[in-house]
Amino acid sequence: MKESGGRRPLWPRPADGLWLLGSALVFAMIDTGLFLASGPSPGALGPYAPLVLQLVCDFSVVLLLRFPAQITSLLVVVALAMLASDLFSPGLLVPAVQPTLMTVPTITPVVLTQAARLMDRRRLLWLAGVLALLATRPWDPAWNTTPFGLLATALPVAISMYYEARRQLLRSLRDRADRAEREQHLLAEQARAEERRRLAGEMHDVVTHRLSLMVLHAGALGVTSADPAVRTAAEDIRREGVYALDELRDLVGVLRNGANTEPLAGSPATAPAPAPVGDPAGLVAESVAIGVATELSVTGDPGTVSPTIARTAYRVVQEALTNVRKHAPGSSAEVSLRYHPGGLDVRVTSTRGTRPPDPALAGSGSGAGLSGLRQRVELVGGRLEAGPAPAGGFSVGAILPAYVPTKEGLPR
Repeated sequence: MKESGGRRPLWPRPADGLWLLGSALVFAMIDTGLFLASGPSPGALGPYAPLVLQLVCDFSVVLLLRFPAQITSLLVVVALAMLASDLFSPGLLVPAVQPTLMTVPTITPVVLTQAARLMDRRRLLWLAGVLALLATRPWDPAWNTTPFGLLATALPVAISMYYEARRQLLRSLRDRADRAEREQHLLAEQARAEERRRLAGEMHDVVTHRLSLMVLHAGALGVTSADPAVRTAAEDIRREGVYALDELRDLVGVLRNGANTEPLAGSPATAPAPAPVGDPAGLVAESVAIGVATELSVTGDPGTVSPTIARTAYRVVQEALTNVRKHAPGSSAEVSLRYHPGGLDVRVTSTRGTRPPDPALAGSGSGAGLSGLRQRVELVGGRLEAGPAPAGGFSVGAILPAYVPTKEGLPR
């Protein structure tokens, strides 16, 4: 139930109001039946005074969830009035001939059961103790009042307190288990991050050093050699080495998860421009040159994605076309690049090969091309899908973001 006017609702949920009203009606019918069985009261307050008193207590339970202490206190007051009537003026507020062994309001067990989970323990024990005292009447113990009084007061409180303590314990254990699971997840993430940083450092220290030497030697060879063919080959080696260094720098930045290897979107470039990103059109041209009918479809603006994402897309196309040449000779392929504000969608679809693959060529790889490609795509925040195409053949697709997210949530 919603609050209105800044006031608390009577019931947290409509179902609570329904079962409270149902309980009130059930006990009202019970008290009415007991009153009819005992007959009208001869007291000065009228023949229906005992019934009215019980009905007031029965229907007060509707307000129990909002005013638990007040309703329990009302039962104490009514029980005192019933005791006074029984001792000094029989028939005034209780029937002259009691049809039951109850010496407190009939609704008392229901109220105490709910009050045990709604009130603080000290106040509950005080009120329940007074009701138990009035119900058992220890100053005049009898087998038909003392045990029944304990069953109507102390037993509901004890059972309800037990289940409330058990519920709180289970909730505490669940919270501790959830917290331990979150902490374990954080520790695992921290361990993975540390391992990525360690791998990034080793790659930077070892591979970068060797590639730098290769680029320097190739540059020196191109300057000192008098043979044009040697100079051309040296320049090709130097250019590919520069590409490899740039890609390695990019991969190391992704592994470190936060290294700013590229300028932020919309900010001026203050570092030297990275090496040019490979053009998928060149891969398509190479594929056509060796006899694989390949079509390229490009939509959108390539400038909407960062160089990191563009290089990742280039590797997806490169790996997919390589697999087509190795495993499906005689097939055709279609490369689709769709640039949009949210990133880049890449898909390479091939038909079924018309010739058996060359065993030497098909077995030349490591068998981990797609799994490594999947890891690379996931490192930049993308998703890779690979599997048989519906019309036959094979399909490789990747959904890539426009920029690589970092720990701080900034794009790269």
